[in-house]
Amino acid sequence: MDATWNAAAPGVMRLPSGRLIRGRGLRHPLPEGPAPAFGLYLLGDEPPAVEWEARWLRWPDFRLPSDRAEAATALREVWERAAGERAEVACGGGRGRTGTALACVAVLDGVPPGDAVRYVREHYAARAVETPWQRRYVSRFGQPAVRG
Repeated sequence: MDATWNAAAPGVMRLPSGRLIRGRGLRHPLPEGPAPAFGLYLLGDEPPAVEWEARWLRWPDFRLPSDRAEAATALREVWERAAGERAEVACGGGRGRTGTALACVAVLDGVPPGDAVRYVREHYAARAVETPWQRRYVSRFGQPAVRG
C-alpha cells in the first residue's frame, strides 16, 4: 500500500521536492480514496474528531493564525510528514487559510517566499490565498519576527 497521495487526486499538490500534500475544504464531502494519515485543520473553533491523527491550529476565517510560532511549528510538521505520509491541510472552504498554509509549506520546501502564492495558485487552486494580509504573511514566512 502506498503511504502517500495519488498525484492526480483532487486537491493534491506536488511540492518541488516531490512531496505530495492535499488541501481541501471541510465544508465539502471527504474526497473518495484513502484517508489521510495526518491532518492539519485551520479553523477558528476546534474541529470535530477524525479517525486519523490530527492537529488543530486556531486560525479564524479570512485572518491569520492566532499564534504565529505555533503555526510555524504545525506547518513544519505537515511538511515533514508529507515526505512519507498522506498529509492534508484544510480549512472551511479550502482556499484562503488552506492556500496560505500550503504556500508556507512550499516556502519550507524551497520555493522563494515571493513566489509561493503564485506556486500554490498554479499547482493547487487559482483563487488560493484570499486576502492581502495572507499574501503578506506568506511573503514574510520564515523571517525572524521584528521586536519593537
